[in-house]
Amino acid sequence: MATFLSKLGRFAFRRRRFVALIWVALLAVAGVGAATSASPAADSFSVPGTEAQRAFDLLDQRFPGGNADGATARVVFRAPQGETMKDPANKAAVERTVHALKSGSGQVDRVADPYAARTLSKDARTAYAQVTYKVTGFELTDASKDALKDAAKDARKDGLTVEVGGNALQAIPETGSTEVIGIAVSAVVLVLTFGALIAAGLPLLTALIGVGIGVSTITALSSALDLSSTTSTLAMMIGLAVGIDYALFIVSRYRAELTEGREREEAAGRAVGTAGSAVVFAGLTVVIALVGLMVVNIPMLTKMGLAAAGTVVIAVLIALTLIPALLGFAGKRVLPRKARAAKGADGQGTASAAGRPNMGTRWARFVLRRPVTVLLAVVLGLGAVAIPAASLELGLPDDGAQPTHTTQRKAYDLLSDGFGPGFNGPLMLVVDARDAHQGQSAKSAAAQVAKKVHALDDVAVLTPPTFNKAGDTATLTVVPKSKPSSAATEDLVHDIRSTTAGIATDTGARTLVTGTTAMNVDVSQKLNDALVPYLALVVGLAFLLLMVVFRSVLVPLKAALGFLLSVVAALGAVVAVFQWGWLADLFGVEQTGPIMSMMPIFMVGVVFGLAMDYEVFLVTRMREAFVHGERPGEAVVTGFRHGARVVTAAAVIMISVFAGFIGSSDSMIKMIGFGLAVAVFFDAFLVRMALVPAVLALLGRAAWWLPRWLQRILPQVDVEGEGLRDEPTGAPDASTSRTPARV
Repeated sequence: MATFLSKLGRFAFRRRRFVALIWVALLAVAGVGAATSASPAADSFSVPGTEAQRAFDLLDQRFPGGNADGATARVVFRAPQGETMKDPANKAAVERTVHALKSGSGQVDRVADPYAARTLSKDARTAYAQVTYKVTGFELTDASKDALKDAAKDARKDGLTVEVGGNALQAIPETGSTEVIGIAVSAVVLVLTFGALIAAGLPLLTALIGVGIGVSTITALSSALDLSSTTSTLAMMIGLAVGIDYALFIVSRYRAELTEGREREEAAGRAVGTAGSAVVFAGLTVVIALVGLMVVNIPMLTKMGLAAAGTVVIAVLIALTLIPALLGFAGKRVLPRKARAAKGADGQGTASAAGRPNMGTRWARFVLRRPVTVLLAVVLGLGAVAIPAASLELGLPDDGAQPTHTTQRKAYDLLSDGFGPGFNGPLMLVVDARDAHQGQSAKSAAAQVAKKVHALDDVAVLTPPTFNKAGDTATLTVVPKSKPSSAATEDLVHDIRSTTAGIATDTGARTLVTGTTAMNVDVSQKLNDALVPYLALVVGLAFLLLMVVFRSVLVPLKAALGFLLSVVAALGAVVAVFQWGWLADLFGVEQTGPIMSMMPIFMVGVVFGLAMDYEVFLVTRMREAFVHGERPGEAVVTGFRHGARVVTAAAVIMISVFAGFIGSSDSMIKMIGFGLAVAVFFDAFLVRMALVPAVLALLGRAAWWLPRWLQRILPQVDVEGEGLRDEPTGAPDASTSRTPARV
């Protein structure tokens, strides 16, 4: 592999104008596609195989035109102190608002008048009008949203408190200025690492090109493939981080080759052949982790994983081709000014400076002297941080997780105060009597269901059944006493399902439980069931991949165990901040609550792939030194001397990029950004930079042990660049000494 990638790097270096033109053309095509694409995707969310999803599908069949997936809005009214919503003036204001809602947009399907639908609280101070649209929230036009806001604004002029909840006003999440700060921090770190603006600018430039191509392609395909807005945000987050890192690895190795006296084309070839091999395998681990999300069988999660994996592939290809091409344009300006002057004076660069131990060398020697102490400190420290993970509660965000200043959150709170905490998370029961036993009807089955369910604890309100035109299906709404995210409400879902299962046996009429809360319960269960198979698939494939790279059994095993330690610690930190509320003000968390259901399995996938980046790049240099004859301890020091500075810079950059998304207005994006930033910090600085050298020091030569039968089976990929050792050093620079011949 090293030989092939070296040839690819040399080709890109020589044909730099051609290679650069191709990538610019791809960026332009993707940009045009995004600019001319159809309207944004609908952000539909489905979970095949769950009871809640089967109920939604049944509603679409038995209640045609019901718009089960249509956008909804609840316009909540609250009377001033000492008044009620039954007062003539307040009632007139509400009726004017209802009329304005009906006539404000052609996308409105129906509006339920609070007085006709009897949606008034017991004290009559709170009421709400339910608005149902013909289209989904992301298909609503700006005119429809403006009409909804204007109707609420007019009612406020009459002295009422009016807020709007539901998904009709949902918008694409905003990340805020902190995302820009993350990129700025990356630029500063690159300048400090390389000491040259040109070298610092290349990783940023190529990463932005890669993200531009990836995100533009996702935007262009969003309508056709039904990609959510979160998909492009995730792709941007991961693509930017790995794009900078992979380019950083190549540029750093290129500079090292130059300082050893090699000419530019040769240095580019060797950089792509060695560091590029590490980039390829690091990228493969990320792709495996992201594509592996398919095993969960949640379409939204699958699409997010595939889109992000595509962006990672683009980042790898750019690192292998565009980086050497741009290095050809940059010349020797990628070196600091002092290094260029030294090279011009002695012709060999600054290799002599390598005799002075750098920080990485000093740290590696410290760990080698005290491996047991370092190992225990890291394991105990991360274990302590992981303790909150034992209290992990899962759920999906609703309006209760919105910032307190938003109208959605204010409407949520008004409904909770006026109608009870469970009103924001009602359950819908769908009674299917089409295959009921002889003598049983939908009415009798629904009556039995209503009687049994009403007797359960935590049921506040049970509405009378509503039947479809055929009379074979009924729906009932259950309002719990507890809030949607509480354990009591989850228990109620299970109690209803176990109770109605007995009715189905007696009558033949099955009852399905759905609604947002029931969907949360089903998603959490589905994700929990998929976690072990997903871990087995991803970790197993990556373990085999790392065995091929390192020609070892214990090194990949150590890498996997270290990852599990860091990801559990990161989950503990997420629970402490977003569920317990520790340092909530510092991170802008306005509402604590359950952790997003997809967070654990998502973090496992993404963090595993990213953690292997540092493992591959750092340990590959150790393996390279060991293969070339150094003792195990010396090889560890050599790996840190050449790789610690780059890995540290890469980790700081990735942390700053992820941390930039903590400023997002969307709670899910905020949580993902925080979780990934903390996980990378733990994995890069504690596991890879401390735990790895400590374990390798204790293992000695056994770390690189591989059974002979495995040596014969595993393919030789030459990640260490052994095949490049016989190439001549200091060959003439083809870009300057070759004379083209014209025929």
